[in-house]
Amino acid sequence: MFHYTVETDKSVDQAVEAIEASLKDAQFGVLWNFDVKETLQGKGLDFDTDFRILEVCNPKEAKGVLDKNLLAGYFLPCKMVVYNDQGQTKIGMPNPTSLMELVDDEEIKAIAADIEERLKKCMDDAA
Repeated sequence: MFHYTVETDKSVDQAVEAIEASLKDAQFGVLWNFDVKETLQGKGLDFDTDFRILEVCNPKEAKGVLDKNLLAGYFLPCKMVVYNDQGQTKIGMPNPTSLMELVDDEEIKAIAADIEERLKKCMDDAA
């Protein structure tokens, strides 16, 4: 499976706050919190689903990956989404290991596996 998704009883706003706090504890930061619903509605488009895209980064890890293989930068920063799916709040991300398969670099894949496990823990803790 290309993604990891968890469900929570929290609202989208509460889940975003929880994931930001969990990520901070794990030394990841949110570079950007993109409110898709607000943006699309602001452009006059009918979109009623609460959907946030978070760009997540650990600068030390990003530098290490880029030092080893610049092609890995195509997948940085990591993306997480928080959204409402038919009344259920979900927190999800594409698995870094799935993305880094495309780079075809065993060292990068190992780093991605470590980051993936840490991000999954953040998501589980936030849920």
